[in-house]
Amino acid sequence: MKTLGLIGGMSWESTIPYYRIINEIVKDRLGGLHSARIILYSVEFAEIEKCQSTGDWARCGEIMADAAVKLQQAGADYIVICTNTMHKLVPDMLAKLHIPIIHIADATAEMLKKQGIKKAALLGTKYTMTQDFYKQRLIDNGLEVVVPEADDITLINDVIYNELCRGEIREESRRQYAEIISKLKEEGAEGVILGCTEIGLLVRAEDSVLPVFDTTVIHAARAAEMALED
Repeated sequence: MKTLGLIGGMSWESTIPYYRIINEIVKDRLGGLHSARIILYSVEFAEIEKCQSTGDWARCGEIMADAAVKLQQAGADYIVICTNTMHKLVPDMLAKLHIPIIHIADATAEMLKKQGIKKAALLGTKYTMTQDFYKQRLIDNGLEVVVPEADDITLINDVIYNELCRGEIREESRRQYAEIISKLKEEGAEGVILGCTEIGLLVRAEDSVLPVFDTTVIHAARAAEMALED
């Protein structure tokens, strides 16, 4: 079994499902008392968020690369970034590594294509929804991507940082997300990507008029599969 190096804490609320899902898959696959080989580096999210909000992505890249290198030195075979937004820094990180990063957008695109989805709605932080580092990765994988209108992007982002990252689940926010998904369906979306690892804490399959693709579940499952490959 390979060792997975998880970079978590962005936020820690969504890091917990990663640990659980990976271990559940390993247990189901191998049986008995088997569990995953995991090394976790949990960052201080307030520092990360400050860099994001001030546009200091260079400092974000330094923090992420440092975490990845430490996991590599500790014996990790793969790096798993337990968040969507910070995949923006993958090029900075790979420049310092000799082990692969399991990319969340690639795993997600693969799952959508398996389900026959060609046009997907993307929800996430404002960075994920408006910048190209994530959307273009999906497009390069053969998907058409639609994002919400400007006001809805602001609402989605505010709920992520002001509620979900703080462990707050509000029914009103669930309803608002559902309404946004309905609008994206009207634009032709065939499925919705929960492109922030916290959104799966709020939006369930029954809350969406579109098939839901939870990137936390997809990414964690892909990491477990790669750890178990011969």
